Amino acid sequence: MTVHFIGAGPGAADLLTLRGRDLIASCPVCLYAGSLVPEEILGHCPEGARVVNTAPMDLDQIMAEIQTAHTAGQDVARLHSGDLSVWSAMGEQIRRLKEMGIPVSVTPGVPSFAAAAATLGTELTLPGLAQSVVLTRTPGRASSMPQGETLVNFAKTGATLAIHLSIGNLDKVIDDLSPAYGSDCPVAVVYRASWPDERVIRATLGTAKEALDDSISRTALILVGPALAGEGFDESCLYSRTYDRRYRPQSAESPWSSWSHGDD
Repeated sequence: MTVHFIGAGPGAADLLTLRGRDLIASCPVCLYAGSLVPEEILGHCPEGARVVNTAPMDLDQIMAEIQTAHTAGQDVARLHSGDLSVWSAMGEQIRRLKEMGIPVSVTPGVPSFAAAAATLGTELTLPGLAQSVVLTRTPGRASSMPQGETLVNFAKTGATLAIHLSIGNLDKVIDDLSPAYGSDCPVAVVYRASWPDERVIRATLGTAKEALDDSISRTALILVGPALAGEGFDESCLYSRTYDRRYRPQSAESPWSSWSHGDD
């Protein structure tokens, strides 16, 4: 018996990995975060599966469900939104499961910041503008922020910031970032990235507050940084004729350069 933690993606039901889909289809028990995981994904569950919405449950209740499945020798698909590596509460569950001697596996999912960038049609790391993406948040009820992990400190790097779980703290976000980035710095707020009701608001740090309305109060990602403008960046050396491709074909004469799937 294994508990399979599966990143269910940012919202669109088809932004689910094949591995995740197949694991869901193989598990007689599915525990899912109902507030954020689309119901269409549950259609991959096998007929007769026990499907439990964990949104109203506490950690002890979730562990009790898993223990019941463990006793019955039934694999569990544990679905969380986005990717499991950030803000998924997977860590505390795995800690408990290790103490209980229950095996686990982890299958990554498409993170919300990647879905938001796709919606914007932009690369978050552009040569000469930004080569780092900082995934962060502001303090909230669920978690405080460690000392040093502040927006003010991150802003000093000039990186692209992907600020999660913070739309309710927009005023503080603007106040903390404006001194380093300037009021003209591009901002994009993506509400429910990849969901049918997705919305995008493009603004600057100076205009973001006025650009948003009260209907966007949660489930929105704030992206900030010069790269969002998609202008004034250098071309990458990657495709330059003079670039030394140590691990890739270096010329059009390479035997691999004309290969395509299905060629004789």
